[in-house]
Amino acid sequence: MKKHPVDGARERARTLRQNMTEAERRVWQILRSHQIEGYKFRRQVPIGRYIADFVCHEARLIVEIDGGQHDRSSPREAERSGFLQSEGYRILRFWNDEVLANLDGVHETIAAELGRITPTQTLPHQGGGLLSGLGPQPETFLPDEQPS
Repeated sequence: MKKHPVDGARERARTLRQNMTEAERRVWQILRSHQIEGYKFRRQVPIGRYIADFVCHEARLIVEIDGGQHDRSSPREAERSGFLQSEGYRILRFWNDEVLANLDGVHETIAAELGRITPTQTLPHQGGGLLSGLGPQPETFLPDEQPS
């Protein structure tokens, strides 16, 4: 079931895009236009009742740039992270100072996380798939699994 953004989330996301912090601007420069591993990122994306800084839907990865507004130990932030993870996203978090002092390290960390991703194939529905309609297919056995 798709979780639609709450009312006003799109407008809030638009405002956040127009007023990015310096750290967010620097990260956006390395994420935009498929610059890391060919993955497409979007910025300030509403997901449910939350807005994620940078999202790659294909890789199910969220990159958060945290300033003072995100207390990682707060119950609210734990709830937010739990919701995003329950939606299938992995979250990478960086502090503003870390981005400003070590953008190359941030870039390497994001690229490494994207490099860990293995594409998953969608299994065909029962009776579907590439070989359906081709009639019976021969069974394949490995050399030490030959039927007796």
